[in-house]
Amino acid sequence: MTIQQGTNSTSDMNKQQSPKFKDYTKAYFSPSSELSPEKRNELILTYTPLIKYIASRLASRLPSQVSIDDLISSGIIGLIDAIDKFDMSKNVQFKTYAEFRIKGAMLDELRSLDWVPRSIRRKITDLEQTCSLLEKKLGRPATDEEMAQQLKMTLGNFHKLLDETKSVTFLDIELLRQRNTDGNLSDSLLEPFSGIETDPFSAINLAQIRDLVAKAIEELPEKERLTVSLYYYNELTMKEIGHVLGYTESRISQMHSKAMLRLRTKLKKALAS
Repeated sequence: MTIQQGTNSTSDMNKQQSPKFKDYTKAYFSPSSELSPEKRNELILTYTPLIKYIASRLASRLPSQVSIDDLISSGIIGLIDAIDKFDMSKNVQFKTYAEFRIKGAMLDELRSLDWVPRSIRRKITDLEQTCSLLEKKLGRPATDEEMAQQLKMTLGNFHKLLDETKSVTFLDIELLRQRNTDGNLSDSLLEPFSGIETDPFSAINLAQIRDLVAKAIEELPEKERLTVSLYYYNELTMKEIGHVLGYTESRISQMHSKAMLRLRTKLKKALAS
């Protein structure tokens, strides 16, 4: 999938690229020997910044009652699990495997908290139904004004509703578990989907999900599609995306929420058919 970007935006994006963490597979692991306790502790300290980075990206989309310290603690457990289970013969970088385990442990912690009120779940359902209804009626993604009118609320209240529900739509997409990707945007977004039995997306295989996600992304409005690209593929923060696109961080957050709502609605519809 190709996303067109202006020259200035591309330049700004390159300047604001998120930090890239180095892989230390060869420095710490050997097929012929086990990791010593000293090296193990050193490796944990080396990857602590990665844990904090992943936790901060997740926490930025979650309500304040979710503690980033709890996410970091879960991430440490995930990292230790990655060290214990890493197998060099699989020909996968340790950094890639560690990210998978760290994020997986954090998502497990979030699922166990069950912090989403029923009222928010009901609002999500209303948003999904409205989004699906209008897209079917109009033959295109609905605008903010059309969504607000259908929901019988002001535009301001519609934007507040997006803010209230952003963590749920975000996490339902994040429940796609991390995969080793080839740099494709749909793979980068697909990265965190999980295959647990309670996951509504588990009834379909990864290749089908990848095709569904790619098609759904292509059908997003341009600015939402670019927001998704910059967040998941280039790993920029909402604030950094705002600098690139010339919008406030709040506005970018709303674009991301709408994109996640549209993707979630399309995927659930496809899985139900």
